[in-house]
Amino acid sequence: MAIERIFVRTRKLATLLAGTALAASTTLVVGAAPASAAGPCGSSYSRVGVYPISRGDGTRTGTLEVYYSSSARKNCALTYGYGPYANTTSWKRVTISRGDGSGEDTNAGQFKYYAGPVYVSAPGQCIDVAGTVPDWVTRELNNVHCG
Repeated sequence: MAIERIFVRTRKLATLLAGTALAASTTLVVGAAPASAAGPCGSSYSRVGVYPISRGDGTRTGTLEVYYSSSARKNCALTYGYGPYANTTSWKRVTISRGDGSGEDTNAGQFKYYAGPVYVSAPGQCIDVAGTVPDWVTRELNNVHCG
C-alpha cells in the first residue's frame, strides 16, 4: 500500500511538472516574433552590411547597419551604440545619400537605442553612408552597395 501511494504521488508530480513545462514552452513560442517580422527599416528590407564604428585606438563605440529593399528600390541605414553606448542615451547619428551626395537623409540626436532609420533611393548607383557614436567617432563608407 505504501509503495502504491508513492507511485501515485510520483505520477501526480510528473503530470504537474509536464503541464508546467508545456505551459512554459507554449508561452515562449507564442511570445516569439514570427520569422517574417519587420526589421527596423520595414518588412521588405534585408540587411546587406554591418560595419563597426571605432575610435582611433580600436575601441568600438557603435555599429552602422545598411539594409536594402528590392521592392521599394531603396537603401536604409541605422546607427546603434555598442559597449557603454548601447541602450544608453548618447549622441548617435546616421546619414545616407546617393554616391554623388544627392538625396541625403540624416537622423541625429541623443538616442537610447539607435539613430535612424534613414532612406535613399539610388537605383543603378552607389550610396554613401556614415554613422557616429558618440560625438566625433564616425565610420564613413563612400560608393558602396552599388546596384
